[in-house]
Amino acid sequence: MNSRIVFYEDRNFMGRSHECSTDCPDMYSFLSRCHSCKVEGGCFMLYDRPNYMGNQYFMRRGEYADYHMMGMANGMRSCRMIPMHRGSYRMKIYERESFGGQSHEIMEDCDNIMDRYRMSSCMSCNIQDGHWLMYEMPHFRGRMMFMRPGDSKSTSHNDLLLKKQGLYLSVWFNTLHQLRKLNNQPSLAMGIDC
Repeated sequence: MNSRIVFYEDRNFMGRSHECSTDCPDMYSFLSRCHSCKVEGGCFMLYDRPNYMGNQYFMRRGEYADYHMMGMANGMRSCRMIPMHRGSYRMKIYERESFGGQSHEIMEDCDNIMDRYRMSSCMSCNIQDGHWLMYEMPHFRGRMMFMRPGDSKSTSHNDLLLKKQGLYLSVWFNTLHQLRKLNNQPSLAMGIDC
């Protein structure tokens, strides 16, 4: 099925609507506000600021009648379509900024980077294959960031927002704790069905 999302100005799918099947850097070009959506196919990352900035929210097929019930305070301002990926998954993480220090190649889900790889911090990364979600806390909790092939980031700041996997990546490198492969196929490990 093709990727498709329909945005609505008001809660409960009310008000004007806008249908989207590609990236949209500023939804206010189409709607004055956005407080609910229906994902009819595929998966999307939504952002609470224009140009794929701010907090990120992963959306798969389903109806989202009220963003506030999901912890989204101000509605959505931009979105990225997550493309289908059926190949391998590979990324490299580094203990220090500028891709320095201890490094590890990751090819599968990891629910706690610090424990598994005995790293004191994760200050930079490079995505080589696949689409990934990075989480702020262990066991796939907390804020997340979306990353795609070619995205890389190095930072000395604790709360820098990054870009990844053809989408937007927001990373808190010093507190980054886990990674999860993201694909558009049913997966028990992720509980995802795009």
